[in-house]
Amino acid sequence: MGLPKLILAPVDFSEHSHASVRVAAEYASRLGAELLLVHAVPAIPKLPSPGTIFREAEYEAELRKEAERSLQTLAQDLAKKGIRVRTEVGIANDVGMEVLRMAEHNHADLIVIATHGMTGWHKLAFGSVTEKVVKLATCPVLVLRVQPKSEQEAPSAASQSVVTR
Repeated sequence: MGLPKLILAPVDFSEHSHASVRVAAEYASRLGAELLLVHAVPAIPKLPSPGTIFREAEYEAELRKEAERSLQTLAQDLAKKGIRVRTEVGIANDVGMEVLRMAEHNHADLIVIATHGMTGWHKLAFGSVTEKVVKLATCPVLVLRVQPKSEQEAPSAASQSVVTR
């Protein structure tokens, strides 16, 4: 494997994902790679009542537009620093699988992703996008383990792990 030409960074707009974007942008800058910021909007299930005033499709479209606007703002800030960056938003029932689909579709050479450090019943109940990406990605994955604030010794404490497949 040579140097990555395309680095994919999933963004859920949390503090953790912004930290992973900063790392991904640094790698892209140093390696001359393009950065692809992706966000997967969770699909909203159809509600059982046809007479409901809640309009799922409109709400989903608004979530997508907001994600696109937020990613574009982030991309513009990175582009000002000389980083080649583009964005993509997907909609899926399974966010981890959508991130993997976007990585495959765009031929990503490296995925940089943060873990939220979930443990115990939280992880069992909510699953882990990062864990799925690590297990199923066909390209190397750089995992940034962001510790909960109560465990951090310094404000930016994070450890890095590289998983290659």
